[in-house]
Amino acid sequence: MSNSRISSRNFVSFSVGHSYGIPFHWAVSLCLPDVTTNSGVDAALKSILRFDDRVQAALFRGRRLAQTYPPGAVTRPFRFNAFYPKWQVRGIPDGWRLEVAGSVSEKTPWTIAALRTLPQAEQITRHICIEGWSQIGRWSGVLLRAFLQRIGADLHAPFVSFRCFDGYSTSIDMASALHPQTILALDFDGQPLAPDWGAPVRLRIPTKLGFKSAKNLQAIEVTRSFPGGFWENQGYDWFSGV
Repeated sequence: MSNSRISSRNFVSFSVGHSYGIPFHWAVSLCLPDVTTNSGVDAALKSILRFDDRVQAALFRGRRLAQTYPPGAVTRPFRFNAFYPKWQVRGIPDGWRLEVAGSVSEKTPWTIAALRTLPQAEQITRHICIEGWSQIGRWSGVLLRAFLQRIGADLHAPFVSFRCFDGYSTSIDMASALHPQTILALDFDGQPLAPDWGAPVRLRIPTKLGFKSAKNLQAIEVTRSFPGGFWENQGYDWFSGV
C-alpha cells in the first residue's frame, strides 16, 4: 500500500470519524459500497475527502479568529519544516517578482517594496502541522484581502492558488483568503523573511493546517477551476481547517 494511501486513510479516519462522529467503515460504504479493490478504496477515500471539504466549508466562519498569543509565547528556536531537508532551501531567484494571474484586473508583478506599501498586519499565532506538532510564531505582512482588492480580483471566484519557486503549490477557498488573519507574510519574528522561513513572501493562514501556509511564493492565481496542490494531489484533505 502506498504511503499516500496510508496517509489518506489515517487523515480521513480522523476527519470524518472523530470530527463528525461518523464511523469510518460506515462512511466508506456510504460513499462507495464497492471497496473490495484498491481502486475502490481510493475512490471511496476521495469521496469522503470531498464530503469533508464541504462540511468544513459550511462550518467556516469568516469572523472566527484563530487564538493569538503574547510575545513571550513565541517558540524559539522555531522548527524548520518543508517537503525537502533544510540544506535544500532555495535562495530568492534573481529578478524575483510576485506574479498574479487569473480573474484579476491588474496583472502587474509585485516587488517587496510595493507590497510593503499596502496595509500591514502582525499576528502571533500557532502553526499546527499535520504531523501532530505545533509551535507559536510571529509573522507580519500584507492582508491578503487588501492585496486581492488592490489587484481587482473577482472575490466571487471560489479558489485562490499559490505557486512557489521551490516547486510547491497549494490552494484555498476564497472565504479563507478573505479572513482577517490571512496574510502574505513579509517578516518573521520582527525581521524580513529569511530563506528558511519562506523568503521573500509566504502565505500565513492560521485557520488551516500548516502545509497550507506556502513558502517562497512565486505566483497567485484567482480561479474558478479547482487547482489542487502539492500535498492535496497526493491525498491530503484540501480544506484542512483547524
